[in-house]
Amino acid sequence: MITKETKITIVGLGLLGGSYAQGLSNAGYTVYGIDIDPEAVSFAKEKGWIAGGSNDPASVRDSEIVIFALYPKTFVEWICRYQDLLPAGCIITDVTGVKRNVIAGINAMLRPDVEYIAAHPMAGREFKGIQYADCSRFRQANYIIVATKDNTEKAIDAAREIAEILQFRYIGELTPEDHDRMIGFLSQLTHVIAVSLMNVSDNPDLVKYTGDSFRDLTRIANINADLWPELFIENKDYLMKEIDLFMDELAQFRQMIDDENVEGMKEKMIISTERRKAFDR
Repeated sequence: MITKETKITIVGLGLLGGSYAQGLSNAGYTVYGIDIDPEAVSFAKEKGWIAGGSNDPASVRDSEIVIFALYPKTFVEWICRYQDLLPAGCIITDVTGVKRNVIAGINAMLRPDVEYIAAHPMAGREFKGIQYADCSRFRQANYIIVATKDNTEKAIDAAREIAEILQFRYIGELTPEDHDRMIGFLSQLTHVIAVSLMNVSDNPDLVKYTGDSFRDLTRIANINADLWPELFIENKDYLMKEIDLFMDELAQFRQMIDDENVEGMKEKMIISTERRKAFDR
């Protein structure tokens, strides 16, 4: 059980790491931070989100919970280089947007006296950096616990407690395979579509005449170009299947327009309208 005396350390004080620090500290928990950027550490200290922080990986010593808010490959590399610094019995978790390869990589080398419970807060933004951290976003967001047969109930409960403290709207559980399949459609495909749409035309006058529909559809095209290619490649089998299905659907719609198939288009729109209602909050 996580208590107010539990020492929690966040490795990576970016958008999500900073939001975790803000939310946990606001709830009265003791939080420490580690980041290679001293300005991010200073920002978190000035805001009162962390009790202490540095760029030294050894600061994880004595931590009972360590939350890794790093890119997937960086997370795996950190464990490879510094896992000996983790105290025996601690639980580590993460925020990475892909799971199969990350879980396999971590568990293949992690010490047996440290447990990794994977998690994915679905609360990213189109910006990066701790200056955009905002824990209030969690109250409208979903949190996915990605457990395996090797996880203990203690670790799963710890991940759930973190989500409850941060007041996520919905907390669910998926297998690594189901998670990556779901994310391939819900998150990664949508980013591919938004980026592709923005690359279709370089007409500088478009901004003068656009409406809300274009702005809404392309909001996530303002994308972290360092992170997302890594996520796409790590999940490329599922993502490419979703891209193929989308291209097939788009081709069908194109054909209906060419054929002036009004009834066919209406049927597609009725289906989409009914399905979209489930997402209204």
